[in-house]
Amino acid sequence: MRRTRTKRAAKSATPQMTLPPVGGRFMPLDDSKLTHITDTAFDILDRIGVSGAPDDIRTLARENGATERDDGRITFPRALVEDMIAKACKRVELPGYVRDRGIEVGGGRVHIGTGGAAVQILDAATNAFRDSTLQDLYGLMRIVDASDSIHYSLRPVVARDLEDPLTLDINTAFTAMKATSKPIGTSFFEPANVTPVIEMFDEALGEEGAFRKQPFCFASVCHVVPPLTLAEEACGVMQECVRLGMPLQICSAAQAGATSPASLAGALAQGLAESLAGLVLVNMMQPGFPCILAFLPFISDLRTGAMTGGSGEAAVANAAAAQLLLNLGLPSTVSAGMTDAKTADAQSGYEKGYTIALAAQGGADMINLSVGMLGSIMAASKEALVIDNDMCGAILRTVRGVEMFEGSIDLDMIEEVVTGEGHYLGTAQTLDLMTKEYVYPAIGDRQSVNDWLESGAQTVWDRAIARVAEIEAQPAPSHLPAEAEAALRARLPIHLKD
Repeated sequence: MRRTRTKRAAKSATPQMTLPPVGGRFMPLDDSKLTHITDTAFDILDRIGVSGAPDDIRTLARENGATERDDGRITFPRALVEDMIAKACKRVELPGYVRDRGIEVGGGRVHIGTGGAAVQILDAATNAFRDSTLQDLYGLMRIVDASDSIHYSLRPVVARDLEDPLTLDINTAFTAMKATSKPIGTSFFEPANVTPVIEMFDEALGEEGAFRKQPFCFASVCHVVPPLTLAEEACGVMQECVRLGMPLQICSAAQAGATSPASLAGALAQGLAESLAGLVLVNMMQPGFPCILAFLPFISDLRTGAMTGGSGEAAVANAAAAQLLLNLGLPSTVSAGMTDAKTADAQSGYEKGYTIALAAQGGADMINLSVGMLGSIMAASKEALVIDNDMCGAILRTVRGVEMFEGSIDLDMIEEVVTGEGHYLGTAQTLDLMTKEYVYPAIGDRQSVNDWLESGAQTVWDRAIARVAEIEAQPAPSHLPAEAEAALRARLPIHLKD
């Protein structure tokens, strides 16, 4: 008996692509492990707490329900922490300098960005490492601006050609703002440096108070020095950012086996406690202030004690960190792509591939340190950045999974093909889905072996060099008005070449 065919679907087949893909399908922690690690983090805060709290933070914590032990450690009862989680901002809007290039952080929607504060650059012209400069920072962030699968840019390198802390903070923020209209992140040496940077942003946007309305830059703040010790200067920076309206990305980055327990479960429990301690303090300062938890469980190579960013342990630990924060409903950042390789070779590819893929599938809202980095985040490379952009496009496609939409399964079309031309190459659905359902590499090679040989047998590194040159030959980003830039250069010690 002939089956009744489904009703013919509409000709236009349109997958849902308006929002970033939602991760969370990969769950390295089962329910019992998830609960146990979370409960242990609450117990750490209640029993052990944090040391090193400056006097004003100590007073703030006590006034809001925390307890001070005889040894000066500040502890947080579970009920207090849960209350602060309930008050916390669950979706953080990060607009771009061009507002509609912004992102919404929270709910497991995956975004990929730079970061790492490397101190060296791999110079493709000489194939040698050298100290990174302000011009290198500009060049890397300009590539971010042109890369579809990189959504924001936190400082990937330190400008080693600048020494004065205030001058460095101002120039880092200015250079990032000039190089890309996507959301940016920066950091500060000391609390006093926050105000001049925000004043600079206001002037760039055209009026006093404009940045508070359009906070296109977040502050990356390492509020804790593991294990479980607050960083005094960083706490001051947090307070200034809250006062002035700069969104926060607060960071716990303990290294398992060194500054956190060697067991991954123990490292995750301590890191979650450190992250929640920061969240509690921020919400004591201002309930609901936009704050993203950068929970970055680093890993030691226990043979040497050195940090390993490309290990399988790093991959699963950061995916688990994303799962823990997603379970609590909190905006998350994890680290991935921190290959230990020194060049963009096979080791770099496989380490970046599985660490970023697991973080994305785990539901990380932001993946820092993920692109352009080499040598365990000690070096960066423009060529690695464009290679990684290709890779991240494919990874983000895997997070989307198999999508069902009107016309995705069309029995009438299938029958027409199998009783007609015998292939789907010319169907309306195939043509419609070429750029909706499918993602194509910009520099990855899909030629046949013969065609590849005849076209010059270029490696991915060769093509990356060409892609960087192509981007640099394009007109520079022009979102920052020339008049505003000129005024800033006249008023501030800007060292970036005009």
